[in-house]
Amino acid sequence: MHSKNPMKTPRRTFLQSCALAGAGLVLASQRTAAEDFAAPRRTDDLWQVLKNRRSVRQFRPDPVPEADLRRILEAARSAPTSGNQQPWKFLVVREPSTISAMHEACVQHRAGPKAMDMMAAEADQQREAEVRKRLAGYFSAPVYIVVLTDNSSQYPDYNHWDGPLAAGYLMLAARALGYGTVFITDAIPEAITRQVLNIPERYTRVCITPLGLPLAWPDSPPKRPLDELVAWEKL
Repeated sequence: MHSKNPMKTPRRTFLQSCALAGAGLVLASQRTAAEDFAAPRRTDDLWQVLKNRRSVRQFRPDPVPEADLRRILEAARSAPTSGNQQPWKFLVVREPSTISAMHEACVQHRAGPKAMDMMAAEADQQREAEVRKRLAGYFSAPVYIVVLTDNSSQYPDYNHWDGPLAAGYLMLAARALGYGTVFITDAIPEAITRQVLNIPERYTRVCITPLGLPLAWPDSPPKRPLDELVAWEKL
């Protein structure tokens, strides 16, 4: 009976361990990359939030957890307001059929009335397809938040200042949690949101914003130098 080489078993064990460890590192790196891609890029650094907020117009379909939505809405209601009147109402839309109805209403609004003759009808169909494609990005998000002010608030003449402040806080909070937004007015007209979402006359819409993970973060647009925008003591 031959005796075993005392160096053989440890060496084999060492190589097997290295192989297993290497495979584990590969799997771990792949898992981490996937998790990083799936998770919002969050930050508590205010200056990074201000610097990196972007107007996003194309979104991934990933759902937004309600806990994140509530944090964003909490931030929005913390905005400054005239006499602490807090005239806001935040209408959150997540139902796909409702989002689709808004999309279709916007397409028909922008495409215009249909022509009666066959030749013009073909041009109408092409125009409608172009409009649908152009608006598709706006309607790719899983959540839409309509920022409203209440006309029966204590100081209604100040609503037009209070409303945009809440919208700004909302968008910054969304960016801090890794989500994209965009301040929409004309692309989704107020009349359409009022009709599709049955918004009572007592409310005025400030804006509507899609909210979700961006398909990609847009590049930073050029900004004017600070010295062009600031005057000290007098103009």
